Amino acid sequence: MTLPKVSVIGAGQVGSTTAHLLALKGLADVTLIDVVDGLAQGKALDITQASPIEGFGGRVQGTTDYAAMADSRLVIVTAGLARKPGMSRDDLLAANAAIVGPIAERISRLAPDAIVIVVTNPLDVMVALAIKRSGFPRQRVMGMAGVLDSARLRAFIAQQLGIASTEVETMVLGSHGDLMVPLKRFTQLKGKPIDTWLNDAQIEDLFQRTKDAGAELVRLLKQGSAFYAPASGVVEMAGAILGDAHKILPICAWLEGEYGLRDVCIGVPAQLGSRGIDRVIELELTVQERQALSASAEQVRIMIQQLVVLDAFRSNNAIMENKP
Repeated sequence: MTLPKVSVIGAGQVGSTTAHLLALKGLADVTLIDVVDGLAQGKALDITQASPIEGFGGRVQGTTDYAAMADSRLVIVTAGLARKPGMSRDDLLAANAAIVGPIAERISRLAPDAIVIVVTNPLDVMVALAIKRSGFPRQRVMGMAGVLDSARLRAFIAQQLGIASTEVETMVLGSHGDLMVPLKRFTQLKGKPIDTWLNDAQIEDLFQRTKDAGAELVRLLKQGSAFYAPASGVVEMAGAILGDAHKILPICAWLEGEYGLRDVCIGVPAQLGSRGIDRVIELELTVQERQALSASAEQVRIMIQQLVVLDAFRSNNAIMENKP
């Protein structure tokens, strides 16, 4: 059976774990790309040597050559700097924009028919940047965050109650940051509302821990940030796209009027299939939930504007440097 081609840009912890899971699940032939000579090649070779043990047949190759992404069905962008203790996701804005922007332009030239999933932080702004610099329609560029944030909340609830995380259902919307919006009304345990199991204070503590989950991991690891759960999240999205599953997942998408929001990237539920985003799902939100989502979107909008100003500053500097 011929497998679709998926390119993963960035062979760090998230990228290499993503490549491993894609191969392990038999979802794709994987091309792992990194600017550090030998890194992608070595990790691809290591994954390949696991194939006789794990029994997967997909090919995994590593390279520094972006041209190897040609004919990719899907491109996953994990390249960028990871957070260090004390840093927020927003602190990475300028540094990672300088990485993701040129990558998006390369994707548009070398894999013009690909669907793109961005994982690099600050996530919502990097998705907006990738859409702008690639020129792709919004259906073909999205970000992985809501799947991860929802999974973290499910895990925390399950830990507190001593039940299996698969018995917890929830939905987290909004930006991948301090203003993410966990939806209490959409959180159930064994089919029963969460407030039949936990009181309001306990629920708020779990919501706050979910918002702080990335920083908690950074503090514990001291070097680097989360990678197992983010990789699992992006592979779930990849599986829905490659399998044309029409599965509804919380993702970061560019909105054009949905939820009363326009010209901003934010976490919302969407149906994923072979074309990318089939449609954004509009949940019936309360006034309070809608206000929280709007506040989250406004924070992202401010950061997008900061990026626009930063790009203009760089362009002006380049012009001045080239003047005789």
